[in-house]
Amino acid sequence: MASQRPRVWVSQPLFDDIVDQLAAHCDVDAVREVTVHAPADVAAALREADGALVTLNERIGAAELAQAPRLRAVANVGVGYNNLDIAALDAAGVIATNTPDVLTETTADLGFALLMAAARRISESERWLREGQWRQWSFSTMLGADVHGSTLGILGMGRIGQAIARRGHHGFGMRVLYHNRSRLPEDVERGVGARYVDLDTLLAQADHLLLVLPYSPASHHIIDAAALAKMKPTATLVNIARGGLVDELALADALAHGRLAAAGLDVYEEEPQVRPELLALRNVVLTPHIGSASLATRRAMVQLAVDNLLAALDLGPDAGRPATPVTAKKTTGAIAGAGKDATGKR
Repeated sequence: MASQRPRVWVSQPLFDDIVDQLAAHCDVDAVREVTVHAPADVAAALREADGALVTLNERIGAAELAQAPRLRAVANVGVGYNNLDIAALDAAGVIATNTPDVLTETTADLGFALLMAAARRISESERWLREGQWRQWSFSTMLGADVHGSTLGILGMGRIGQAIARRGHHGFGMRVLYHNRSRLPEDVERGVGARYVDLDTLLAQADHLLLVLPYSPASHHIIDAAALAKMKPTATLVNIARGGLVDELALADALAHGRLAAAGLDVYEEEPQVRPELLALRNVVLTPHIGSASLATRRAMVQLAVDNLLAALDLGPDAGRPATPVTAKKTTGAIAGAGKDATGKR
């Protein structure tokens, strides 16, 4: 008798032609409309699933895994995966994957766009114009900060941080400083024109500070009132990483009282809710988590997630070898001799 096909849950509508690749190997339960899933709904969807293709909106932890005895793999569509409890997934023998690399350049583009929009007051000046307040050209209208030749600070120097450094150094002649958990090799530093400094130096010297570090309990509110007080009052802060890195109330207060010139935010601590204190300010550019939102990049992310999921379920040309695992368990039982079989037995 033929073996039972794995069951896969797809949590949000993505690209049908790519998701349909799963159907050649699996029975697919795909959500057809953008949906806010309550934790109980996620648990119910995973109960009979062998695999899941999810986005950063769906949180999977010990409670959900306890009700999913068959689950073998979770493919996250995104480079960040703080929506997944990695320790719980490891404990359950479930492989989790993410989608790095394919979104690096697109996200770096958005980071630089926010930097320039905030520093040159693009959003603020457009609103002012649309309100009919531009009645005569003035030498002092909407004076902002230069980007070229200024000091670019990067907190978090992974793939995206390095891509931003290249843009700043090679494209805009910027002096690039960075801080990271560990220093990059000297040849990598030279290639992106960056110099390693401690965090306090980064905060004090950056004219434009971009946050590109992963979120973790250790990095929660790494930019708080004390950190903001160390920055230049003429500086710009841009966050394209995760909202929890910034104390948003402290940021709003600094922006409102002239202790920081401008900010550009693509991520928020309680997204999709944005604090009213930020919404009320004109010197902050706000975008709805669109860092990787180009058509080509989003398609590449979904393709990588589908490939990862098939491989983690011992299917397809890369069976047993998902390209980008983030759990300690990185290969399937077929390769490593561990984990669950198709029925969920360990």
